[in-house]
Amino acid sequence: MKKEELFTDEFLKQFKTGDELSSFLKQLQKRGIEMMLEGELDAHLDYDKHQKAKQDNTRNGYSKKKVRTSFGESEITVPRDRDASFNPMIVPKRGNMVDGIENVIISLYAKGMSNADIEEQIREVYNFDVSTSTISRITDKIAGDIVAWQNRPLEPIYLIVWMDGIVFKVRENSKVINKTVYIAVGLRRDGKKEVLGLWLGKNESAAFWMSVLTDMRARGTEDILITATDNLNGFTQTIKNVFPESKTQICVVHQIRNACRYVVWKDKKAFTTDMKLIYNAPTQAAAKAALKDFADKWDGKYSYAIKSWRDNWEELTVFFEFPIEIRKIIYTTNLIENLNGKIRKYTKNKLSFPTDDAVMKSVYLATREATKKWSMPVRHWGIILNQFLTIYEKRVRL
Repeated sequence: MKKEELFTDEFLKQFKTGDELSSFLKQLQKRGIEMMLEGELDAHLDYDKHQKAKQDNTRNGYSKKKVRTSFGESEITVPRDRDASFNPMIVPKRGNMVDGIENVIISLYAKGMSNADIEEQIREVYNFDVSTSTISRITDKIAGDIVAWQNRPLEPIYLIVWMDGIVFKVRENSKVINKTVYIAVGLRRDGKKEVLGLWLGKNESAAFWMSVLTDMRARGTEDILITATDNLNGFTQTIKNVFPESKTQICVVHQIRNACRYVVWKDKKAFTTDMKLIYNAPTQAAAKAALKDFADKWDGKYSYAIKSWRDNWEELTVFFEFPIEIRKIIYTTNLIENLNGKIRKYTKNKLSFPTDDAVMKSVYLATREATKKWSMPVRHWGIILNQFLTIYEKRVRL
């Protein structure tokens, strides 16, 4: 019998209230979990129930276990084996939640799958039906995790903080508008990267970034040695207002893109080749000489590009103050742009989001998925740490 034939209008009429329907669904889920556990034990022992055992390890009755699911707490029967080597994936030993299935659902959602796709995937892999509404309930429980994560204490000092934003389409007052999720990634004193937070806003402004930096300060960050940002008017002064001793490096890649915006296609290759001599120079003095040569050649045609370099020269060339190894990691916002690329990949199937909470849930889960491997220090960490200690011995305070 197909499930559509089972849940007929006549069948559903027996439930007079929402509580009665929820109770039925809870029992249905309980029975489904128990059947999945039986299937896991069949695979573990390599024989089905009521068949002859193929090895010494055999079924050994049942134990009772309380589990929490999206429908609340239930008591289930868990099959056992004689040598106690069976550790079910869907309800692990010493776990009181259906971690397996719920973690699978959350992981699939984080990777950008829709609720309908997740429902189909669970059915194919586990031979078990989970409704889209149940999937929504499971992923909605992340809201509490987001609040706790957004308000967790931060490190007192970060060596570098990269800041950037990603634009999403979000529905508001019956219209779909652009909103930006702003991301800050910090380099800790142990050389590991950490996403410091996600903030949702309508448009990027110095005032908005002031609220972001103030939030970081309120959560315990006392000092940032270097900030790496895109070129936002007034941003440098905003950072100085909250972290007075921080040095701000404008992302050179953003500068290149901005400078090339109005360059015609036939000039682009020569233009970018000449511009490379500025930011690849060995010293700031050499970079300034390269800028003069660049201006002499291109100012008549692309004066805006030359002006943008001159207007932002101090913040664009901060990296020249540091040794080569540090230069390489503050030179661009590549690190955060790589993270943004993964977040975009995981959220690309969602053309627009119905609410602010929906976009934050998706971006938070995508961020969590994208940073799972952030367990090691950045490359050449020993050298970089020694360089930071030489330059900022008192502020690093190891």
